[in-house]
Amino acid sequence: MNYKTKLHRIKAFVFDYDGVISDGNIWSAGDALIVRSGNVKDGYAIQYALRHGYIIAVLSGGSGASIESRMKMLGVTDVYLGSHKKKEIFEKFLKDKNISSEEVLYMGDDIPDYDVMLEAGVSACPSDAAEEIKSVADYISHRAGGCGCVRDVIEQVLRLQGEWFDQDARAW
Repeated sequence: MNYKTKLHRIKAFVFDYDGVISDGNIWSAGDALIVRSGNVKDGYAIQYALRHGYIIAVLSGGSGASIESRMKMLGVTDVYLGSHKKKEIFEKFLKDKNISSEEVLYMGDDIPDYDVMLEAGVSACPSDAAEEIKSVADYISHRAGGCGCVRDVIEQVLRLQGEWFDQDARAW
């Protein structure tokens, strides 16, 4: 089945953080401060999708206050950090939200995302993802991690479902 056809079923997005929402670069300024870089257009698309009733979750092996703070700012409450067994957490997320895997678009960029990519209804990755991930992705964004790949997939789904660029789009 063509991935565009599968987008009609999407009700939820689950994103890895480092390498997808952020560009994967981490700057450390001592034990307490870790800084990650992302894209404001990704942030806009995340909060816009939430306002339209889509479920957004982060499933990351990484951790830190910078991730929690950014997601809280955007309104994302389903944040799973330090996730070393992503498939198990993904399955619990599906059960907790009472949704099927076919209703989820998952975007990952590296080998720990592999098993979830195989289970999600639509699997996507940024252009700079690991080759193993690209090999199982339904869609490879033309954008790199932290550089608009999240906006790319959210916008595609919302446009296809008639939810993009309405009156509500003009407010943050």
